[in-house]
Amino acid sequence: MPTILVVDDDPGIRDLVSEFLGRHGYSVTTAEDGVSMDRAIADAAAPFDLVVLDLMMPGEHGLEIARRLSTPGGPGLIMLSAMGEDSDRIVGLEVGADDYLPKPCNPRELLARIRAVLRRRQEPGAEVAAGVIAEFDGWKLDLVRRELTSPEQVLIALSDGEFSLLRVFVERPQQPLAREELLELARGRDADSYDRSIDVQISRLRRKLDGAVKNREELIRTVRNEGYMFTPKVTRR
Repeated sequence: MPTILVVDDDPGIRDLVSEFLGRHGYSVTTAEDGVSMDRAIADAAAPFDLVVLDLMMPGEHGLEIARRLSTPGGPGLIMLSAMGEDSDRIVGLEVGADDYLPKPCNPRELLARIRAVLRRRQEPGAEVAAGVIAEFDGWKLDLVRRELTSPEQVLIALSDGEFSLLRVFVERPQQPLAREELLELARGRDADSYDRSIDVQISRLRRKLDGAVKNREELIRTVRNEGYMFTPKVTRR
């Protein structure tokens, strides 16, 4: 049974989301702020699979909490906020959230987003048979541990969305991929073709790859009228 931690200072929302997700087969724990979230994580018998996090809470801000949670091997993260502007959504994705929903949100939409994030995290697929380590231009991507290591042997934190996107690129190197194709391959056939978060994640992934190693050719290139292309050669072992 997947485990979900709901962090929101509104008890009504906590109860509503907890009850709804519980009816759909999830084990749900709730917390009212960052302090009680940390306590719940410490007391849990196993790591949570996903955290639903409110952005605006008293005490530690949701963005700071998101930064703490966005570590290699950390839980999936869906951020909720009453601020529905595009800039707020972009900030949430920038700090490592896998998805972002404005409040109030339809519980069924939240459920669909949770299922999509968890499905991406549970898709080792054919990587084991094909080789669990993808190497490119000095980088190493462990497809089982979901870890990215730079040529300088620095572990680069990836959100779940960033990992899914990079996995698509290393599986299809040196070929243009349209935005819609990237969405379907990274998120599945139920992905919304109008979802602009894929653009944010590509931008964020680019900065992590290009910023970690200076003076090298960009690894993700924009191909005019076609989409994006992962430029290096990729080997698997």
